[in-house]
Amino acid sequence: MTSHTPPPPALSVPSRSLGPVQELHDAPLAPLTTFRLGGPATRLVTAGTDAEVIDVVRAADDAGTPLLVIGGGSNLVIGDKGFEGTALRIATRGFELDGTRLELAAGEVWTDAVARTVEAGLAGVECLAGIPGSAGATPIQNVGAYGQEVSATITEVVAYDRTTRETVTLTNEECAFSYRHSRFKADPERYVVLRVRFELEDADGLSAPVKYAETARVLGVEPGDRVPLAQARETVLALRAGKGMVLDPEDHDTWSAGSFFTNPILTDAQFTAFHARVEERLGEGVEPPAYPAGEGHTKTSAAWLIDKAGFTKGYGMGPARISTKHTLALTNRGEATTADLLALAREVVAGVHDAFGVTLVNEPVTVGVSLDSQ
Repeated sequence: MTSHTPPPPALSVPSRSLGPVQELHDAPLAPLTTFRLGGPATRLVTAGTDAEVIDVVRAADDAGTPLLVIGGGSNLVIGDKGFEGTALRIATRGFELDGTRLELAAGEVWTDAVARTVEAGLAGVECLAGIPGSAGATPIQNVGAYGQEVSATITEVVAYDRTTRETVTLTNEECAFSYRHSRFKADPERYVVLRVRFELEDADGLSAPVKYAETARVLGVEPGDRVPLAQARETVLALRAGKGMVLDPEDHDTWSAGSFFTNPILTDAQFTAFHARVEERLGEGVEPPAYPAGEGHTKTSAAWLIDKAGFTKGYGMGPARISTKHTLALTNRGEATTADLLALAREVVAGVHDAFGVTLVNEPVTVGVSLDSQ
């Protein structure tokens, strides 16, 4: 299986040891991200235990130093000027399984953890295989794919609260999960995730009910059916790889943050106006993707919008282009800068809005830059 965590950076800056904690100065951050983009950090600290993580966070807060927390770097867009402050790389490890209860340290490689749950015969996250990044990032984004979201299995999140300066345990309800959102994402400066706890299912080696139509079709089953866990995981990995969504250092189509834009959720009035724009542009009888998203709301497909607005697979002439495998992925072809990437993203956002009146929102977290500003 392809490795999903970016390799450690080749640093020319000498390191010094602060006990078990490694500290580097003027340290490149691009190699720590799946985009391979961004300038250096004033200071980069790698912490291998929860206590070390808390110590670094407290020290930065006490000094009034800006803090950037990095896990797997799969959801980060860092500006070309880098980060003036302390970048904290969380490298904690821990996979503890007690029956159907799973606890992961924030630094655990997510896709490897999924593989281990499948090997243990437990269902609930098998369709989240191949998603790059660390376990600690999954509740922040409420990571989801192919009919599963982590919010369905997370029971608790242990985090350091920078406001109260205490370690807290938040229940699933207290995490305030919604589509690609959570309490942690809503207040990004407050919490640093340390551990994530899950309740999985022992279904005698079978998956959770298959919910995603494409997955069911490829598996040759009906939505709601169960299949062997390993088959579900392998099918999802193959689907993701076919869309360039499994990180491969040799394939620039995968030098991305996965889906760059979230699927828009529209009110009834917004969807009616959108539908009229679709008919006006594409002709009567063309039905855009539409999925229930709670009372009075409908979710549509960002990938469909991008494609129908004229931004097809492989679009772009510069070093940042749309993936040749999936319109939702913006990619670094090897020589791109963050400025190149954002220029492409803004072009797509403007084009989709002009065509359909819908504003796309970026999914990755931006550091030192913004999609809204030039």
